[in-house]
Amino acid sequence: MLKSKTFLKKTRAGGVMKIVREHYLRDDIGCGAPGCAACGGAHEGPVLEPQPLDPASNLCPQPHYLLPDTNVLLHQIVKVWRPGTWASVASSLRPPGSLETYVEQKQGENSNDRNDRAIRVAAKWYNEHLKKMSAENQLQVIFITNDRKNKEKAIEEGIPAFTCEEYVKSLTANPELIDRLACLSEEGNEIESGKIIFSEHLPLSKLQQGIKSGTYLQGTFRASRENYLEAAVWVHGDAEENKEILLQGLKNLNRAVHEDIVAVELLPRNQWVAPSSVVLHDEGQNEEDVEKEEAREHILKTAVNEKMLKPTGRVVGIIKRNWRPYCGMLSKSDIKESRRHLFTPADKRIPRIRIETRQASILEGQRIIVAIDGWPRNSRYPNGHFVKNLGEVGDKETETEVLLLEHDVPHQPFSQAVLSFLPKMPWGITEKDMKNREDLRHLCVCSVDPPGCTDIDDALHCRELENGNLEVGVHIADVSHFIRPGNALDQESARRGTTVYLCEKRIDMVPELLSSNLCSLRCNVDRLAFSCIWEMNHNAEILKTRFTKSAINSKASLTYAEAQMRIDSATMNDDITLSLRELNKLAKILKKRRIENGALTLSSPEVRFHMDSETHDPIDLQTKELRETNSMVEEFMLLANISVAKKIHEEFSEHALLRKHPAPPPSNYDILVKAAKSKNLEIKTDTAKSLADSLDRANSPIFPYLNTLLRILATRCMMQAVYFCSGMDNDFHHYGLASPIYTHFTSPIRRYADIIVHRLLAVAIGADCTYPELTDKHKLADLCKNLNFRHKMAQYAQRASVAFHTQLFFKSKGIVSEEAYILFVRKNAIVVLIPKYGLEGTVFFEEKDKPNPRLIYDDEIPSLKIEDTMFHIFDKVKVKIMLDASNLQHQKIRMSLVEPQIPGVSIPADRSNMDIHEPEKKKKKLEK
Repeated sequence: MLKSKTFLKKTRAGGVMKIVREHYLRDDIGCGAPGCAACGGAHEGPVLEPQPLDPASNLCPQPHYLLPDTNVLLHQIVKVWRPGTWASVASSLRPPGSLETYVEQKQGENSNDRNDRAIRVAAKWYNEHLKKMSAENQLQVIFITNDRKNKEKAIEEGIPAFTCEEYVKSLTANPELIDRLACLSEEGNEIESGKIIFSEHLPLSKLQQGIKSGTYLQGTFRASRENYLEAAVWVHGDAEENKEILLQGLKNLNRAVHEDIVAVELLPRNQWVAPSSVVLHDEGQNEEDVEKEEAREHILKTAVNEKMLKPTGRVVGIIKRNWRPYCGMLSKSDIKESRRHLFTPADKRIPRIRIETRQASILEGQRIIVAIDGWPRNSRYPNGHFVKNLGEVGDKETETEVLLLEHDVPHQPFSQAVLSFLPKMPWGITEKDMKNREDLRHLCVCSVDPPGCTDIDDALHCRELENGNLEVGVHIADVSHFIRPGNALDQESARRGTTVYLCEKRIDMVPELLSSNLCSLRCNVDRLAFSCIWEMNHNAEILKTRFTKSAINSKASLTYAEAQMRIDSATMNDDITLSLRELNKLAKILKKRRIENGALTLSSPEVRFHMDSETHDPIDLQTKELRETNSMVEEFMLLANISVAKKIHEEFSEHALLRKHPAPPPSNYDILVKAAKSKNLEIKTDTAKSLADSLDRANSPIFPYLNTLLRILATRCMMQAVYFCSGMDNDFHHYGLASPIYTHFTSPIRRYADIIVHRLLAVAIGADCTYPELTDKHKLADLCKNLNFRHKMAQYAQRASVAFHTQLFFKSKGIVSEEAYILFVRKNAIVVLIPKYGLEGTVFFEEKDKPNPRLIYDDEIPSLKIEDTMFHIFDKVKVKIMLDASNLQHQKIRMSLVEPQIPGVSIPADRSNMDIHEPEKKKKKLEK
């Protein structure tokens, strides 16, 4: 024991309590070096390498370990950590809390200085200890610090010490590591004699005062994908006014990066602006040409009516940086031998980053990862450093890795700790498993899924009861039986939140043994399930509902097409087919009733790729065909989710995990109402029911696709559905489904929310016991926050995967001309949808190095007049589709107008392949 402190404390009740605090230090922590006789087997867990790999340093030629100080660890190692770099050297050195290395804080010494001293004491102790262990080996501990005073003190105390830069530059065998050095400060590495571009960020203390007094507002900075000179700040808090603040122009964005938490100052009303309709991408090569930027900013300001003006502000300070490592490509400098280059991130919301590298020629044409170090006031772009090379651009594996990293999708293989909680094989249902469980293996249960589905979550049955009513059952995989609360498997599933489906790959939320085997309700095998069983009459009215854990044996695993074929077949009358026909009849009644209650039937073009069996490249692209059986399964899943939501909310009014879909603000519908009006149709949006009815009535005999286009546009007006905890919210309503309460119960193999709902339901029916986190509404709210984020990112990753495979498809297809419909009109472009491919793209009318046509944009109608031709939303046009690979970083599907013919704007339908603007070597490949 080091010391003991005793003092008396008065309690609230007026009594006196004696408190004794004793401070102990451990003497059983080993040094971590294998074979150390002095420590014996005292150390546990990771140990140091017996013989450190010789890093060939000209400053420290003998073998050595590195001991970085806290700041080096945070700013240099944590940022770029990966096995194999200098940063991943032994980081498990002796902690300064053991007997020989503990230091007390001296009087007048601040905590930072005390910590620095503690690390120096540890470094000195190590060096003396290692000498005792092996005099001939001359092992050393080198202290790495970027703090000048700390380094000077270390040298005075006889500790070998270097700055991060000194040490890395001494590694003669690995000169490329210099590129990975982080800049030392936010304002560091300023461009010499650079002109001040941005105003200074206010210190945190002033920002906090300003936020408290209401002078500034705190929010999340969201950059625009379409316009690099525009962003919005989503203000934190419950105030309805100024919820979203518009920022326009470089100086008002003031070095904020997408997802940063910022403080903004609201500009006076006479300086408010409207969101710009211009599409602007940062393509400048001269990184300091700010005058040109200012000229571009004038384009944003348009004459608009008062209604369109939005609260506008400027960033005055950064409260929290949310930088992450960014994927992208190097834009090599035009200056020969230059070490300074610009890095262009794959995410268009992130500004370009200036990095220093000696490997520019090697990294050109590669996907790389770069981290931001700081953004000085006199620099047009932030400074950063190179972290990792991912592989060649366009390579399928590399691009998949990029989209997973960019959307923060956890995709590492499951760790041994996680896999250790899986059941041992061979597995079978035991007597213990059947406790609190009904045996329903005799029922004629079947599953209906997309082709190739291996993670089968749900199965159905329907049979007639003796009283003439129908028994309908939805049986869901009992994943919560295998994933127990709080273990490593549960924690990893919660972190991942959802399975991510890419075009050719599935990133599982749970290990494959569960997702494709033990939890998957495959046919002719016994499986554990959670069943929701209704007694219904033939008019699909629910008479009784019960929930039970069960054991089932599915009699058939069908695809939607196979199930449809059985329903339609005149010759098939087996139990499975009869069950499907009855389910289909009931589903139609349920759907009709839902729609009468105001549920929306929206549309979004979904595409399906047909892959080449050998190359796995897409050879055909079609929109997905939906059958009656898709709707049948959907209706019963919705019904099960609603029934379960009611049950868990009855039992746990404060901590049920539910899902809601907020009603969109009226302004969201402006574009839909205007678009319909331009076709002489009226869309009412005051309630979901009136919107649904309006969409049903909005038909045109001469334009049958119009209704689908309106539904696609209506989908874009919607808010995102979110998970929430019932005790933290009052509004439970699901707008799209017109249901007062809803949750997710039917897909626990691929959604973690459903696992929590299963646990709540199991406790509600007495089939399982509860645990503290399940009834803690604050923890549940935090979990919902992560689940909402993961679901959103999974959606974006799926879209990015479709976009990449669409590019691969058109790369092999060459140039095609197709009919399209205008979805949106912009100031300088039209956004079109091609029904054949379910593909959306932008046709630009202003191009570099070409004379611009006369454009007149009217936001009220909305319309765009090009020369003498007028374009409205939903107009039919013909476009030419091609892959534009002129920008390797953002290869994109490029669309050009073919019809209507506008001289100088439209291109002839038979224009040659040479218009793709591909690099020369790419053209040759196409000709093969």
